[in-house]
Amino acid sequence: MRSKFVAGNWKMNGSLAANEALLSALAAAPGIPRGGVAVLAPFPYLGQCADLLRGSTVSWGAQDVSVHESGAYTGEVSGSMLLEFGCRFVVVGHSERRAMHGETSELVARKAVAAVKAGLTPIVCVGETLQERESGRTQSVIGEQLDAVLSTAGMEVVGKSILAYEPVWAIGTGKTATPAQAQEVHSFIRRRVAGKDAGCAEGVLILYGGSVKGSNAGALFSEPDVDGGLVGGASLVAADFLEICKAAFVPSA
Repeated sequence: MRSKFVAGNWKMNGSLAANEALLSALAAAPGIPRGGVAVLAPFPYLGQCADLLRGSTVSWGAQDVSVHESGAYTGEVSGSMLLEFGCRFVVVGHSERRAMHGETSELVARKAVAAVKAGLTPIVCVGETLQERESGRTQSVIGEQLDAVLSTAGMEVVGKSILAYEPVWAIGTGKTATPAQAQEVHSFIRRRVAGKDAGCAEGVLILYGGSVKGSNAGALFSEPDVDGGLVGGASLVAADFLEICKAAFVPSA
C-alpha cells in the first residue's frame, strides 16, 4: 500500500518572521510521519528551513532546479547546491513555470533528470487549463506532458519521482476538482505509467494540487489513486496546513 505525502508550496511568499512561526509550529506538531510532509520554499529561505526543521519529521525542498550542474548560468540554481541545504525534494514543471517562463515538457523532463542525478526527488507537475478541460482535451494534454517525461527521463527517473496533477483552473481560484474528477485523472496518469512499467505505476505517488483545504482534503485523499496533496495557499498558515496533514495521516473515525 502506498504511503501518503503532503507538500506545501509557498510559491513566492514568506518572510523570516512569518517563516519562523510557521516552521516552528510544523516542527513541533505531533503525528507527522518522517518524510511524509515537506515544505517547498523560495531559494533565499532554504537555509532557514534547514535550521528550523533539522531533527524534525518535516522535510524541505525547492521550487525549481537548473538542468546544469555548474557554469555561466546566472540566476540558475543546481541540484547539488540544493542538496547542500538539506533539500530532499524539488518541484519541476509547475504550471506557473510552464505558463510564465515558457518551460516545455521536454525541459521539465530534463530538470527531473538533473534532480535525480543530484540525489533529489523531483515532484513532476502536469495539468490542463480550463479551456483544455472544457474542450475535452484533459487526457490528451496530460498524456503529452507525461509522455515527455516517460520518454526523455526514462522509467528509472520516474521511479524516483513523485507526480502531481494540478488542474490549472483550480490553482489559486478557490475552485477544486471534485474527488471523482481528481480520481479520474490520477487513474489515467497511473495507467499511462503502467503502459511503460506496471511495477513503477503501482508504487509512484501521485499528488493532487489545486485549492486543497482542510475541508476537502479528506475526501480527495480517500480516492484510491490520490496519494496526497501539493498544497499552495493553505500551506502558509500552520493550522490550515496541519489540518490537511491530519486528513492524510490520521484515520477517520
